[in-house]
Amino acid sequence: MPEASPAVIVFLIGVGGFTLAAAVSDLRRRKIPNKMTLPMFLAGLVYQIAFGGWSGLAEGHYAAAGLKSALLAFALGFGTLFILWMVGGGGGGDVKLMGALSVWLGFRLTFMVMIASTVFVLMGTLAVLLWSMVSRGPWATKRKYLVESEKPKTKRGKVAGETLEQRQQRRIMAYAVPVALATWAIVLWRLPQL
Repeated sequence: MPEASPAVIVFLIGVGGFTLAAAVSDLRRRKIPNKMTLPMFLAGLVYQIAFGGWSGLAEGHYAAAGLKSALLAFALGFGTLFILWMVGGGGGGDVKLMGALSVWLGFRLTFMVMIASTVFVLMGTLAVLLWSMVSRGPWATKRKYLVESEKPKTKRGKVAGETLEQRQQRRIMAYAVPVALATWAIVLWRLPQL
């Protein structure tokens, strides 16, 4: 394998450190703090400008994809997860994680990571639910992970919405873990083209 360029080394350290730190934080605290995502977002912009300029290094290479690709990637990563967050399908930290990571990855890698992370989420969710059904039984699994049909009513008689605490208790997995796994699977697969 040829010697890695400074752009590739910075890319691997930045993306590797960020995905590892985000996964650990999400596993331990179920939170990805702003003090982690915002600096990485800004560092990703600086990285793309410094190493890729506007259009990127070269066609066929993934690292230093350029500021144009980073902004498109941000629209894809942040935008998609923001919509999911708005309808209750994810956490705010997940949105910021993909926003910051996508700036580093560029559009093509972000697209691949989003597809791969979806596969990892589906496999992980299936494994957790199957394990829960075997160890707790189907009814206990249903009570733990599905929204109860009997919700408390407000003073005006309307059904109260699900609280943040209730949503977090139903959360099956920390999303940063599948994102980290997907990122490293895609980066290792595309390493010769970085």
